[in-house]
Amino acid sequence: MNSNQESEPQHNTAGDLKKLVQEVFEEINSVQSKRTEPAYKAELEEERRKRESMEKRLNELVEENRRTKAKAETMERETVIRGELQRLGVAKLDLAFKAVKDDIHREADGSLQGRNHEGLVPVQEFLRKFVDENPELLPARNLGGSGTSSSSRNSQNSPGIDLDAIRPGMSKEELARVRKEIARVAGLMVD
Repeated sequence: MNSNQESEPQHNTAGDLKKLVQEVFEEINSVQSKRTEPAYKAELEEERRKRESMEKRLNELVEENRRTKAKAETMERETVIRGELQRLGVAKLDLAFKAVKDDIHREADGSLQGRNHEGLVPVQEFLRKFVDENPELLPARNLGGSGTSSSSRNSQNSPGIDLDAIRPGMSKEELARVRKEIARVAGLMVD
């Protein structure tokens, strides 16, 4: 029995020792996790900040892209309108453009349509009708006939002036001749 009693306490001692070692390991793991936990938290916080920064930059790029596309679409629309007005022979291009630009929009299918009392019409048809209704935007017609002075005869008789000859300190006679020629050319433009 004595040998039996000795083996029991050794067995209990071995179990206690095993339990003690296990507790020590758990405590070491707990201490290590407490030490490394702040590092993990800091790393996670840094990653969260990086992600938020990238999301913010991505949103900025998306907005910039949207603005760029809208600007490009507007420029392309204006180019089409101006080109069509020029093709129709409009002389007062800026005035005509300002008058029609708000009535022309891009539809979902990508085509440009003008809105008038009839509804939506293709931009070419819309602008052609606009120009027909506003002939004052077209260049003035040369209305020659009996009683009108022929400016070509006057231009053949006058010697003209050299633009390089206009300078400070010109004589009064040269200055008067230049002014007369400018008035003559301006009169041709008014006719």
